[in-house]
This record gives sequence, C-alpha cells and structure tokens, in this order.
Amino acid sequence: MIVGRSDVRSARAEEPSSDGGPRLQIMGPLRVWRGGNEVVAGPRQQRRLLAVLLAREGRPTSTDDLLDLLWGPETPASAVNVIHKYVAALRRLLEPDLPARAAGSYLLRHGDGYLLTAGPETLDLVAFRRDVAAAKVSLRQDRPVDALEHYLAALGRCHGRSADGLVDSAVAAALLAGIDGEFFDATIAAAAVATRLRQPARVLAPLRLAAEMSRLNEPVHASLVTTLAAAGQQAEALAVYGAIRARLNEELGIDPGYQLQDAQRRALTQAVLPPAEDAALAVSRPAPLVRPAQLPPDPPLFVGRESELLILRDLAAGMRAPGRTSPLVVAMDGMGGVGKSTLATHFAHRVADEFADGQLYLDLQGHLGEGESVSADEAVRSLLHMVGVPAADVPDTFDARIGLYRSMTAGKHILFLLDNARDAAQVRPLLPNSAQSLVLVTGRRALVGLAAFDGAHLLRVDLPDLPAARRLLARRLTGLSNRSTGGVACAAAVADEIIELCGRLPLALAILAARIAARPRLSLATIAAELRDGARRLEAFPGGRGLTDPRTAFSWSYRQLSPGAARLFRLLSVAPPSGVTAEACVSLVDRDPDSTRAELAELIEAALVTEHHDGRLTSHVLVKAYAHELFQAQEPAAERQAATSRLLQHYLHSSFQAQVALDPNRPPIEPPAPLPGVVAERPGTYDEAIAWFGSQREVLKEAVRLAADVGYGIVPWQLAIAMQQYLQWAGRFQDWEDVMRVALRAARERHDAVGEAHVLRSLAGARHYFGAHDEALGLLGEAARIYQDRDLRLEQALVHNNCHQVFSALNQHDRALDHSLRALSLFRLLDNRRGEMSSLLFSGKSLTALGQVEKSAQALREALDLNQRIGRAHEESDIRTSIADNLVVTGRVDEAVEQLELAADAARRVGNRPSQFDALRQMADVLITVGDQPGARRAFERAGAVLRELQDGGTDGMRASVTRLAAKLA
Repeated sequence: MIVGRSDVRSARAEEPSSDGGPRLQIMGPLRVWRGGNEVVAGPRQQRRLLAVLLAREGRPTSTDDLLDLLWGPETPASAVNVIHKYVAALRRLLEPDLPARAAGSYLLRHGDGYLLTAGPETLDLVAFRRDVAAAKVSLRQDRPVDALEHYLAALGRCHGRSADGLVDSAVAAALLAGIDGEFFDATIAAAAVATRLRQPARVLAPLRLAAEMSRLNEPVHASLVTTLAAAGQQAEALAVYGAIRARLNEELGIDPGYQLQDAQRRALTQAVLPPAEDAALAVSRPAPLVRPAQLPPDPPLFVGRESELLILRDLAAGMRAPGRTSPLVVAMDGMGGVGKSTLATHFAHRVADEFADGQLYLDLQGHLGEGESVSADEAVRSLLHMVGVPAADVPDTFDARIGLYRSMTAGKHILFLLDNARDAAQVRPLLPNSAQSLVLVTGRRALVGLAAFDGAHLLRVDLPDLPAARRLLARRLTGLSNRSTGGVACAAAVADEIIELCGRLPLALAILAARIAARPRLSLATIAAELRDGARRLEAFPGGRGLTDPRTAFSWSYRQLSPGAARLFRLLSVAPPSGVTAEACVSLVDRDPDSTRAELAELIEAALVTEHHDGRLTSHVLVKAYAHELFQAQEPAAERQAATSRLLQHYLHSSFQAQVALDPNRPPIEPPAPLPGVVAERPGTYDEAIAWFGSQREVLKEAVRLAADVGYGIVPWQLAIAMQQYLQWAGRFQDWEDVMRVALRAARERHDAVGEAHVLRSLAGARHYFGAHDEALGLLGEAARIYQDRDLRLEQALVHNNCHQVFSALNQHDRALDHSLRALSLFRLLDNRRGEMSSLLFSGKSLTALGQVEKSAQALREALDLNQRIGRAHEESDIRTSIADNLVVTGRVDEAVEQLELAADAARRVGNRPSQFDALRQMADVLITVGDQPGARRAFERAGAVLRELQDGGTDGMRASVTRLAAKLA
C-alpha cells in the first residue's frame, strides 16, 4: 500500500537505494531491496528473525531474548542452531559478496547475541525517527512549516502494520506494536500542526491509514474526526465518529471518551481551525527555562571533610580558567554509608549561587543494580522536564532526546548533582553541553571510564579519621548529657570504642546517635557492649521504613555481584582482620588464580573490599560482619570448615616454605599434606623469605589465634614455631611471646605434649630476652621433662643450649658451661654438625667468662671453622662477637674491634637485628675503654639506629645497655 499524494515524501519513502547497498522496510510488510531490485527475504522463520532485529535496530539482543521474541515459551531444542543458521543467511542476503563467517557491516555479534545497525539510508524506521526528531526541533524553534514537512516525510514511510503480522510471539508483537505506536503519535502531532497551518488535507492519508491499522484507537480517530472537519469534510468526520462509537460499544462495551466526544463537538460546531492571522504562530512552543533549585537540603549536622572540600573548591575555582570546552565533572566514589551524597550535597549548597541557571538533582539509584536503577533514557527524559520541556514536546527517540537536552543546556550555568550512579554509561548521556556547568556524581564504583573519556575528576571518599568521627558523633549527641558512663574521661573512652567498633562509618554513627536520642535510658556503654559481639554487631543498627541501615546499604552492593564474587565475599569473612593477599584467596575459595583475581576486582569495584598499596585486601568491620552473616546463613557447615581450613593451611605451608628459605640447614617440622585447593606461597631466596614474613607478620599472628579458637584446620603450634626464627631475628619479642602463649594454650587443650614442649622451649627464649630468666628456666625444665620421657635426644640437646644462654645471663657461667658441654656430647652422638657448632660457641663464651682464655679460644676457633665448612652465615655473628670478647681479655683490642665489625656485618646480611645490635653495642663499649671517643660514638649511633628498628624499641635490657653507654660517652 502506497500512502499519500504525489508530494516529496512519497518519492523519498518509496524509492529504494540504487547504490548497491540494501534497503530495508519494517514499517509495513517486511521488504528488502538490494541494488535497486527487491529480493526475497527468505523463509518465514528467517523473515521473522530479520523483523525482530530490525525492530531493535541499534540495540543488542541476547540469544535468550531472541528465543523469547521468536518462539516464546514453546522454544524448540534446536532454536539456537536455527538462529545461527538464519543469521548467516541474512548476512549473505544483505551483503552477497561477504566472505564466509564474516560479520559484515550490518548484523554484528554482540556478547552472546546480535546487534543490527543501519542508517536512515538503509532502514525506513531509522529515517522515520530522524524525520520526527527534526519535526520536533523545528517546532521548538517556531518553524511550524518546516515541522510539517518533516512530519509528512516521516509519515510517508509507513505502509501498514509493522512486519504485517509476520511474528507470532506476544513479546515480539508488543515490540512491533511499539513501532506502530510511534507512527500513531507522529500522525496525531502532524495533524495538529497541519490544522493550525490551515493545511489539514495534507495529513488525511496517513490519518486514515492509522485509523485502519488501529480500529479502536480513540486518540487517532479523534484526530481524524477533527482533521476531516477542518478540511471541510464534516459528513465524513461525523461518519467516522459514528463508526468508532459503534465499534467501542460492540467490542468493548464502552462509550467514546472525552477526547472523541470533544472532536465530535468541534466537528459539529466547526470550531476546528485557528484564526488565519494566528495560524503560523499557534504551534506549541517549549516552555521557557525556569531557574530550578532542586538540591536536597544542606545536611544540618555536617562536620569534617576539610580535605575533600578543599579539593572540590579548587576544582570549582578552575572552571573560571580560559579555554574550557566541557563541563567540570567530579565523580566521587566510596563504600556504602561513607557519606558521598552528604559531602556532595553540602558542597553543592556552598557553590550553588555561582550557577545562575539553577541546580538540578537526580537520584540515579545505581546502587540498586542495573535492573532497578534509572536508565539513561529515563534520566534524560527527567532532566528535560526539569529544564522546562513539556512532556508532549519530549522527542520519541533516545538520540533525539539527548540532542534536545544538549540544546537546552548549551551555554548554561547549571549545577548538576547526579546521585548514586551505577556506571559511566549511565552518566555519560547526562553530561550537559556547557563548559560553565558543574556536574557532581556520586557512586560506589570509581567511574574510570568517565575519567578516561570524559575528563572527569575522580575523588575517593574514605572513612573519616578518628578526630573527625569524634566530632561527627559529638555533634549528633549534643545535649544528651544523661548518657554519661561515669565521668567525662570514661564517656570519651567509650565513645572512641563505639567509633572504632563501627569502623568510623558515618552512616553507622548517625544511626546510633539517633537511636540514643530516641531512647532516654540507653547509654553509650550499652551500645558499646552490643557492638563488641561481632556475630550480632549489625543488630545494633535498627532498619525499617524510611531508614537505610548498614546491612541494607551493603546488601545493595552484594546483590549485584556475580555468583563467584558473592561466594568469595562470604568466605572472606573468615579472613584475619589485618587482611589477606590474592594468593591466600586462591586457597580460601579453591579456585584458579585468574578467576579469583577477577572476582576480587569485582569486589574492589563494588567497594566491598579495599586493596592496599602493599597488596593486602581488607573489608570494613561492618561489611565483614555482614559477610559473616551471609557466610553462616548460606554456606553449609562443611564448606565453612573447609574454607577456614584451606586458609589456615595456606599460611602454615607458606610459612614452612619461607622458613626453609630462611634457614635451609635447619628445616622446621614439616606439616601434614594440605587439603586439595591449598596453594602455598614459595619465597625462593633468603631476602624473599624475610620480606614475606615481614609482610605477613600480623596475619600470621591472627591465623595462630584463629586456629586455636576454632580447633581445626592446622595445629597452631606448628605455625607459631615456623614464625619464631623471623620474630626473633626481627626483634619482634612481644609478638614472639604473644604467639607462643596462644599456641601453648591450644597445645594443652589438645593434650599435645610434644607440641607443648616445643612451645615451652620457644616461649622460654622470648622470656629470656625480656630478662625473665627464672621463668625461662622453669619453662625449659618443663620442656626437658617431656623430651626425656619420650627420649627425644635432639630436643634435649637444644634445651641444654637454651639453658646455657639463660645461666650465662645470670652470670652462673659454671652451670652454663655444664649445659653447653652436655649439649655438645648429645650433638656429637647424633652427628649434628650445626648443633655441635652452637655448643662449641656457647662453651667458648663460658670459658672466657671463667678466665680459661686458651680453652675458650680453641673452642671458638673450632666453632668458626665448622661454621665456615658447613656454610652457616646465621651463627657467624655470634661466634665473632665471642671471639672479640676473648681478644679483649688478652688485650688485642684492634683485632677485637675488627671481629666485631665482621660480626655486625654478618648479622646485618641475615637480618638478625638483635645480634647486630649486640656487636655494635659491644664495639662501642670496647672503644670507650681504649679512649677512642669518636669511634665509640659512631658505633653507639649505629647501635641506636638498629635498636629503633626493633619492636617497641627493643627490650628493657637493650635500652638499659644503651643508656649505660650514653652515660660513659658523656
């Protein structure tokens, strides 16, 4: 069916392309031309597929959607193969010269579906929408004559129902009905313009077609009645009205609505044409742009954020710089509840007066996910209404709406606050066409794409520091003096505890303050007690209607995660508070490294996990509490235990590998084989092992506690013992003691006597460094009894050497010598060369102290020779320090200083800071004795520098020795 008269629109609508490219018609019977000739579009199923793709031009369609559009619930098993077959055929139909398996220019692969793209010269629907958009632009520019021509050109492209009943499914029928609806709307709009211009006859043909296509459409028939009457065809107008009234009554049992009745009244009274002098001006114009002021109220209790406000202020000041060509866009990101929207709103109020054309606010609801957030299309439509465009004048197509939006904002001084953005794609169409406008965007994800391609400035909104959090809570608790917990100091301490238990999250602090204000008898101490229960911590924050509590805020991010990332999020709740590495997560979730890293990236992007500069991954304390709730609720008990065990075994086996690299000639006790999925880290060199222990120190301590608390996964003392050498050499004496006490408790609870003995011996070493020598001897005695009962000779020898060190510190050198000699006998019996070397060293020390210089020198020479033969760098420092002691006694001071320098260097190379300190301290003491004050001061300063690197600045004994040296130097 050819529509219309012999004006320009008919030729433009009907003439197929003659340039060799395809020409496609969807607004009417499906037709295809190529090279000026019409071609058959294939079998019915292939034509149905083409119709659906044409109807969704410019929009990707997944395979699942295609199945739904083509077959609905009755999809056959072979449907996917059918689609692939017909897609290939359609590509050859559109481009006969296309090589096999090539995508071509029109029908492209997109994800698991397809995307058909066509310009106005190819597809009638695209040309129709282009002409309608041009008509609306002409109307807004007070050019009704041009608008009518554009409308007529558009209407001339429709030849009946879209695809003319080709599709069967309800979903596809609705899709094509939408195209018909666009035609109906354009026809009604064109009729209004033509009538006002006193040219009603020009739109009668498309109006009649529209009425024929939709026999019960009241707006279309009302427009036809009015236009017929305006064209002088009153009788036909009244006949049309009578016919539609009868159909409505017969088929629907209703009477005509107000619009149809009004059209009949106007036809009867001939009140259908405007006065001639106003005909060209009686076209609807866009409403003038009013000055909107739509910002939410400035938060009344806002505190802090000085650094962020300074950054925002500086960025806003830069808008006045010459040469700007685009709006200033600042995208703020951060975890849920951190205060992004509050900060953005407060700053917007501070600068609102600088934007003469007003402020616009739109909540994009991106935190609700793609399905529930505001689409870019809906957002543009809303913003058009905000700047004064009537609903009737909003263009029908997305591109046309964007064009109008940019026209309406061009050159304007407007402040935009786009809250809760989902991603850059949602925000990009909303950017105004004005270098004088400011766009503030908030969202949980960093909008990297907006920064990369649109010049946005990214601002991370982190948790406030403790002083700012104190001010926030105090501001909200002002006037609630009856919440005292027993004095100002005590109240402040409890408030600080509450702040830390809330992880300084502003949302959490605000809810707690409101809860306290609402309950006169609720004290800070009660709140703190509730928060201490980690398993029930989130219950301290009541939710409900109109109140977003932390659990709800976090759930919005959680619901958008992929299944793998959601599982990882749940399992991370068992990770130590100090954080985990990506390598540890591989074992935790029993997944391959690539998948795990991708899921971690998803969690980081969702602001549920924070990545630190050292590679640690942590979660906010309340986020972790939420994850733990999900972990308990959704993971079976067996998987909860397995995940915890895999993580603990990762740390145990990684520590074992690091200890092997750290001290290869004295391997630690090898742990049992790990569970499937556990992947240990393997530091390959001494330096790598030291660095690994240094980076993992806190998490390893927490892992020992976790293993002791849960009672499964690993044997706690095995991990504790694997850490000992590093903790001792690094001078982490308090950590050493703390870890061993936890391991000792666990060993005793499990009745593991041998493990208890190992820990007792190690704990004795830590207490010895703190000067608790009697306690150390008691611990060693307990260990020795266990070893003797089980005839563990190597362990007995090690205890004797440990006793030597304690008795030496007590200046009981004869008893110390006895223990070292007993150890020496056992080590030689066991052919343990390393133990023999240590015992010779200890014997030499005692002999020197007892005045047996020659015997001491011989023992120390044997120890050093043995050290060199077996390649032990670790004991070299202590041996040379002892040799220096012997040399000082014999008056060979220069040689002693040389040995001490070698000892300090040997200790430095292996990272043994306590031994390095001892060598330098002793060097300073020797140089003071011989009157070399400059040399002594240099050694003293070097010793002080090493001491400052130790935990807590070293032990009391170490600090006291430095104080004595300082007094001598003074």
